[in-house]
Amino acid sequence: METRTAERLPLRNLTAMDERFTPHDWALFVSVSAIWGASFLFIDIGLDAMPPGLITLMRVGLGAAALALVPRQRVTYGRSDLRRIVLLSVVWVAVPFTLFPIAEQHVSSSVAGLLNGGTPIFAATFAALIYHQRPSRAVLAGIGTGLVGVILISVPSIGEGSSQAFGVALVVIATVCYGFATTIVAPIQRAYGSINVMGTILALATIWTVPFGVWNLDEADLEWGPIVAVCVLGVVGTGFAYWIMGSLIARVGGTRASFITFVIPVVALFLGVTFRDDDVAALSIVGCGFVIAGALLAGRGGRRVTTPARPERAPAESR
Repeated sequence: METRTAERLPLRNLTAMDERFTPHDWALFVSVSAIWGASFLFIDIGLDAMPPGLITLMRVGLGAAALALVPRQRVTYGRSDLRRIVLLSVVWVAVPFTLFPIAEQHVSSSVAGLLNGGTPIFAATFAALIYHQRPSRAVLAGIGTGLVGVILISVPSIGEGSSQAFGVALVVIATVCYGFATTIVAPIQRAYGSINVMGTILALATIWTVPFGVWNLDEADLEWGPIVAVCVLGVVGTGFAYWIMGSLIARVGGTRASFITFVIPVVALFLGVTFRDDDVAALSIVGCGFVIAGALLAGRGGRRVTTPARPERAPAESR
């Protein structure tokens, strides 16, 4: 097995928002959108028999185990990159994955998925603050249209009563975490590879989620439906989904990869209605159309921005 140390690329080129989606990009986009759209349903099913902390621990731990089985090159992280990876393990995985099961005790899986559609807004904001980037008109149009759709979808459910406010607040906090994480992860993904970075992030996050995971362990019931749902959530919805997402971020940048969250609400809404009998207002159906239009606009882009080649260091023998 080989060990390599990556040299850093200019950050500005790693998060370009004007690159046109290729067919490969769209395949990754659709795949991870469908998987993560279904994750809210799996969480809801898991809550039928498990406390929130156990769902989080199983999800993260099984995701880390799934990626550990994928052959990959051993890498040596630079000190600053390692600090960033530790930060990502907290803000991209441990915190939001803990918040969503708690939130879904107060709001439906559909509402959680719908509110998650705001991630690109926060990602674009963080990209502007960190990398001083200005998105193209097509990207801005996609953000605006998608945001309108998310609002139209969410208003009927949120307006049902103030009892859902706590759950909504938790989802918003998790969404802010996603927006920040997808913005800063792109340089590391390209430097070290998606599998390496995501495997390390999920392994670290497993450690952080152990205390909450075992806290109410005695409240869990042995029901095969919820157990299978959480296992699928961990292996497919976390391990392989984060691998796909990491590849997409490395190809198109964090902000534009986060546009998957304009499609996730549509998937979450459909599955919530079909399998959990969630009520859906006519306004929410209209909002789905805006969400899809926003994703298409955001994916159009303009000119493709090329990334400078990174000088490679000669591999060193592993010790």
